Amino acid sequence: MSEKRIRVLVAKPGLDGHDRGAKVIAQALRDAGMEVVYTGLRQTPEQIVSAALQEDVNVVGMSILSGAHATLFPLVVNLLKEKGAGDILVVGGGIIPDEDVPDLKAAGIAEVFGPGTPLESVVKYIQANVKN
Repeated sequence: MSEKRIRVLVAKPGLDGHDRGAKVIAQALRDAGMEVVYTGLRQTPEQIVSAALQEDVNVVGMSILSGAHATLFPLVVNLLKEKGAGDILVVGGGIIPDEDVPDLKAAGIAEVFGPGTPLESVVKYIQANVKN
């Protein structure tokens, strides 16, 4: 019997209109054998959580360049917990200052990937940390 494939939701929260990085990550995860759902641009935290629940994902990966990560990322984590889905691995990436990373991790973001992170590192992190 084959092992269940990891399901990942790649999301772009907030008003950020740039999604090249999210699409590159989505393709790398697909190439690694994961099932990937991409939400598209300008998603609210509520829309992201709704999609994560509907798609029964193991991972929510959010990409943000707008600077709203300190507000939007923790909100997604809290909404997932409220919906009984606190076991979903939540990771983030984009333009996030190093000094903000500890607060994001304290808020429940498992890992933060900055610009230039090798795609293989993202893939390996998810494979090693997802709860299947």
